[in-house]
Amino acid sequence: MAHASSPPIESRHQLVETLSRGCKPKSDWRIGTEHEKFTYYSDTFKPVPYFGERGIGALLDKAQRETAWLPYYDGENVIGLNNPLGGGAISLEPGGQFELSGAPLETIHETCVETNDHLRMLRKFTGPMGIEFLGMGVTPTWTLAEIPQMPKSRYGIMAPYMEKVGTLGTSMMFRSCTVQVNLDFADEADMVKKLRVGLALQPIATALFANSPFLEGKPNGYLSFRSHIWRNTDAARTGMLPFVFEEGMSFERYADYALDVPMYFVIRDGKYINCAGESFRAFLDGRLPQLPGEVPTLKDWEDHLSTLFPEVRMKQFLEMRGADGAPWQGVCALPAFWVGLMYDSPSLEAAWNLVKDWTAEEREGLRAEVPRTALNTPFRSGTVRDLAREAVAIARVGLKARDRSNWEGADESIFLKPLDFTLETGKTPAERLLDCYYGEWHGDVTRIYTDHAMARGAA
Repeated sequence: MAHASSPPIESRHQLVETLSRGCKPKSDWRIGTEHEKFTYYSDTFKPVPYFGERGIGALLDKAQRETAWLPYYDGENVIGLNNPLGGGAISLEPGGQFELSGAPLETIHETCVETNDHLRMLRKFTGPMGIEFLGMGVTPTWTLAEIPQMPKSRYGIMAPYMEKVGTLGTSMMFRSCTVQVNLDFADEADMVKKLRVGLALQPIATALFANSPFLEGKPNGYLSFRSHIWRNTDAARTGMLPFVFEEGMSFERYADYALDVPMYFVIRDGKYINCAGESFRAFLDGRLPQLPGEVPTLKDWEDHLSTLFPEVRMKQFLEMRGADGAPWQGVCALPAFWVGLMYDSPSLEAAWNLVKDWTAEEREGLRAEVPRTALNTPFRSGTVRDLAREAVAIARVGLKARDRSNWEGADESIFLKPLDFTLETGKTPAERLLDCYYGEWHGDVTRIYTDHAMARGAA
């Protein structure tokens, strides 16, 4: 039985149209920010399981009972909350990482208010439960065996498949966190330009936000170990999408790419059917072994699009996916960086001029080296720090041109301050943490849990 509310796919045109429906006039462009954070007990620094009086399930129950947020379930378990008033949702990643998928907002000022409100709301419940949050790219101390799995059906399908197709896929699932921003496009040409700029500059964002230098209690040899994890997760569904820079890039070309990415699952009657490794093209022809004779619906296609993990992902908007999880200031800095580059036409053109003569090999080289050396990565006659300076300068011009001020009259460029500090000092958040590790922490990584708890940053 197919999705009752979703029509079956009858032509390739519908696959393309699912993507092109994202086209919007500039007046309707919005900013959607997603941020994940690790949950841990403040007394033991251990991860929070789903079940139990002080578990994540209990936290979601408390939040749901005392707010207007509505629960959604996987089987009998609450696995997230939707805000019926202003959009946005809370969801769980496989290892209990807590994610806020923010509402589509007009300004980064609103994004920062949303982030603060979210953390303040949670503090009401997490304080008495002894739960804290940590904004980082990778868990600094926990082994994979220590991390409890959340009761979400899709993860039971994904985890075994990850073991087959890459070496670090389960680390991606259970012990990594990100901040992402979702951005709109006007038409196909605007989508192509933004996708190209986003992919080329994604390693620059990875460098600026590098924040995962520890693994299992020790330095791991990387500044963004999270970015290294993604390079060893599943080559078929990750990476820099070199075809995007070829002549003739279009919605249709992205749909073709998506068709060739192996499937994970199909949802029927609320249940996940394991189709890991199967072909969506075969599904279109009614040849999916798990559902013989059945053709996919548009909802199946949208579900499949959500299982692709390139550095920039297209749905009906573009997701910038290259940054590590961050303390709360970084949650506002990431959308500021990308909105400044993407939502002002002259700035988008300047960003394109910065990257348009880079070769596929150069882009891939940045992607490979930045996880280890971040801003110090060599590029042509300079370094990534030089590129980051130029990109942040372009973003600042773009944000000032947008001229969206807060109640004090400050425009959105104020949110670039953490990036300015990183560029001035030449030290990424990861390098500042390493300085603490070798200095005042005397090699004790657990100090990160007391010194860098995320929710304490909320005003």
